[in-house]
Amino acid sequence: MKLVGTSVRRREDPRLLSGQGTFVDDIRLADMLHMRVLRSAEAHARIRSMDTSAALALPDVVTVVTGQDAPQLAPPLPTMSAAIPDLKVPAHHVLAVEKVCFAGEGVAAVVASDPYVACDALDRIVVEYEPLPALVDPEKAMEPDAPVLHEALGDNIAYRLRLGDDVDDALRRSDLVVCQRMENPRVIPNSMETRGIVAHYQPAEGKLTTWVGTQVPHILRGHLARMLGLPENRVRVVAPDVGGAFGTKANVYAEEVLAAALSMRLGRPVKWIEDRLEHMLATTHGRGQGATLEAGVNRDGTLTALRVHITADLGAYLQMLTHVIPTLTATNMTGCYQVPACQVEVLGVFTNKTPTDAYRGAGRPEATYYLERLMDLVAGRLDLDPAVVRRRNFVRPEQFPYATATGPVYDTGDYDLTFDRALEKLDYERLRDEQERLRGEGRYLGVGFSTWVEQCSFGPTAHMVPGFAPGGWEVATVRVEPSGTVTVLTGTSPHGQGVETTFSQLVVDELGVPIGDIRVIHGDTDAVPYGIGTMSARSMAVGGSALLLCLRKLKEKAKRIAADRLETDAESLLFEEGRICLRDSPERGMSFPEVVALAYGGGWPAGVEPGLEATSTFDPPDFTYPFGAHICVVEVGASTGAVELLRYIAVDDCGRVINPLIVEGQVQGGIAQGVGQALLEEAVYSEDAQLLTGTFMDYLMPTCTLLPAIEMDRTETLTPVNPLGAKGVGESGALAAPPAVVNAVMDALSPLGIRHIDMPLTPEKVWRAMQQAAPGGD
Repeated sequence: MKLVGTSVRRREDPRLLSGQGTFVDDIRLADMLHMRVLRSAEAHARIRSMDTSAALALPDVVTVVTGQDAPQLAPPLPTMSAAIPDLKVPAHHVLAVEKVCFAGEGVAAVVASDPYVACDALDRIVVEYEPLPALVDPEKAMEPDAPVLHEALGDNIAYRLRLGDDVDDALRRSDLVVCQRMENPRVIPNSMETRGIVAHYQPAEGKLTTWVGTQVPHILRGHLARMLGLPENRVRVVAPDVGGAFGTKANVYAEEVLAAALSMRLGRPVKWIEDRLEHMLATTHGRGQGATLEAGVNRDGTLTALRVHITADLGAYLQMLTHVIPTLTATNMTGCYQVPACQVEVLGVFTNKTPTDAYRGAGRPEATYYLERLMDLVAGRLDLDPAVVRRRNFVRPEQFPYATATGPVYDTGDYDLTFDRALEKLDYERLRDEQERLRGEGRYLGVGFSTWVEQCSFGPTAHMVPGFAPGGWEVATVRVEPSGTVTVLTGTSPHGQGVETTFSQLVVDELGVPIGDIRVIHGDTDAVPYGIGTMSARSMAVGGSALLLCLRKLKEKAKRIAADRLETDAESLLFEEGRICLRDSPERGMSFPEVVALAYGGGWPAGVEPGLEATSTFDPPDFTYPFGAHICVVEVGASTGAVELLRYIAVDDCGRVINPLIVEGQVQGGIAQGVGQALLEEAVYSEDAQLLTGTFMDYLMPTCTLLPAIEMDRTETLTPVNPLGAKGVGESGALAAPPAVVNAVMDALSPLGIRHIDMPLTPEKVWRAMQQAAPGGD
């Protein structure tokens, strides 16, 4: 029975749902110490003095380290060497040295044998600060008289980047130019499991073993080895079960390096587990952009030119990908549409806030939001149906591969197909009639579209920038044991993607073994070959393709062994559903277990090594470009401004679908996060750069009560970029949902003349806009 394309239940779930998973905080080692970090209460200040004597006097406290120790413990944290001209990179130490640059930055660390004593010791450290002016607004941070966050860099502009040619002439020739300023506020990624590490240095072996909640075990291993002066083969990184990540755990954090360095110094295991407040303050944030957009259009709604100016709030430092994320917004700015001329300028700006970095979609949701909102604004100015405007600008199926004005070359697509199917599920004409009827009753019903495309499945080595990973390939090893059971070793490192299930489905279809006989191992750098990890919807498209190539290689060896026994040549054999037989005489053949017995029992032919094991890498020639169409229907409370989601339709195309159940789960999760960003979530800072939304009392997360039953469908447009034809799906909902929801709300409020409200569309914000738009409003 073939399993690819069927909804196999996740093999990971029984252990996770029954509480038998192993997360970082479940790791218990003998003689283990506990680290806690003292975090700055000031957003921008010089450290005048620090007294740690009272903390050191507590029983069970082993050591206290401060920023004065930081340079001896480790060099500054790494950041990706992006191809950005004149990029300014401030030194980012594991603890603040002389000056703090955001509230929550670590200034000291306590190590104790008891975690509660370590917490008590933090309260006994006395720090004297000299407060400095704080930078909150990136626009103000660029002003000539603004205080400079990193004095050695001269100003607060980390970089300027421009893509595309000048569009002034194209805009002048346009019938109409539609302009809008939009904000894409900071949000805080909140995985169920916060960050954590257990570091264990064994001096006798000169070996460091770490258990870390990470998406990139091998990449982290390389950076730890370099920073701590260890040979890479003497560092082991284990990613056990990881309780969500969304991009935030594809990084090298100060606490990870600090715990490892202290374990080496003390000769004992050191554990650090982040609490939720620390997570809000110190784990990277997402989004945080503002954009001014100008779209040139003809009277029929066709785009003639696009100019975008993006200001990215990078926060205080450059984490691994902080500066790269806004550039992905720029390169993905044309979306599903034919944009003849496009120019995007990005300014990355330092502020006294937590650094930003990758968050589900990483720059591409921002591009989708800007463009999809702009398409609705164009439709409104021209008094055209927003569905019609989109259709008139779609890239056509016959135009693929399609080179965009910002650089990417789309592989395949049929944007009308997904949009048509979504409209059909909606019953669009009937809904517009219902909308008119309800408007007559004083009710505000709206429908919003979001047609999206995403550059994902990172990444081709040719497109990778040094400093993060050595390449963009992925690796897989398949080992058939003498008993006939199968072990898969993968360089991907899942944290909710269901890889143990989907990879097993590939093995079942290729080798014909029972799914219960398959074991998938990942996340241990001592056990699996060097891989790049899991991010940007690459697990199946890149990692699964490596596995497929590996299985094909193994099958060829099995056919050679069977051919020798059947006294024929391998080319005349067919391997299907666990049996190898002659193409012309199917009755003559062998079962796969019989071939395995030969491979290990002396039955291999001359020139063939014993056993059945193979390793393959796959380096894609280009990115993949999944796409889709989402539609949201809302009603806005006339007296409250509250937004109620009535329907949500998602039609996505992620290429070949291995497991529909897992695809649907990925889409649903992304939609929930996107709706949260549209309606609820924002990292709010005070004028002195203090985070005001640092708990779940202040930072509102979406729950199941916010969402209607999501109506899902999909099409399958295969990609030639990889042998599976898979494109990736993990980020689609996060891209599509914010503009779909906001467009729906704006459509509902259009009778009031309201054109745009920035996210999040909280009831108060919507209500105020409605009051101001009403006759006699302020």
